Amino acid sequence: MKKLPVCFWASLAALLMRAAVPAAAADVKDLFAIDLPDSPGTEGRMIEVSYPPGAHDMVHRHDAHAFVYVLEGTIVMQLKGHPAVTLSAGQTFYEGPTDVHVVGRNASTTAPARFVVVLLKAKGATILTPVQD
Repeated sequence: MKKLPVCFWASLAALLMRAAVPAAAADVKDLFAIDLPDSPGTEGRMIEVSYPPGAHDMVHRHDAHAFVYVLEGTIVMQLKGHPAVTLSAGQTFYEGPTDVHVVGRNASTTAPARFVVVLLKAKGATILTPVQD
C-alpha cells in the first residue's frame, strides 16, 4: 500500500476543521413594517442585516422585491444564473420575487458589514425561504 505524504494529511485535517467550525451568522433586525393601502394584501418591510467578519447566508429566496443598500463594509451577492457582485458602502442591489440568492456574504474575514433591505411582499409571507440548491 502506498503511503500518502504528510502534506496531504495536514491539508485534509485543515479542511475538516474548517468544515466543523460554523461561520458566524448574520444578525437581522426588523426596522419597520407597513401595510400598503394602494395594494391590498401587500406590505413594505425594512430590515437591517449585520454580517460579522466571514459571515454568509444559506441559499434562499425572498418571494418579494428586495432593494438592498450597503451601509458599512463590503458584501458579495449573487443570484442564480448571474455573476457575483461585490458591493461597498453606498451601493445597491436588487432581488426579484423569483430570484434565488445563491451567495450572500461578508467579503471580509476581519471587518463587519451592514446593509438595509426594503422588501415589498405579500402580507404575512416569510422574509426568507431556504432553497435546496
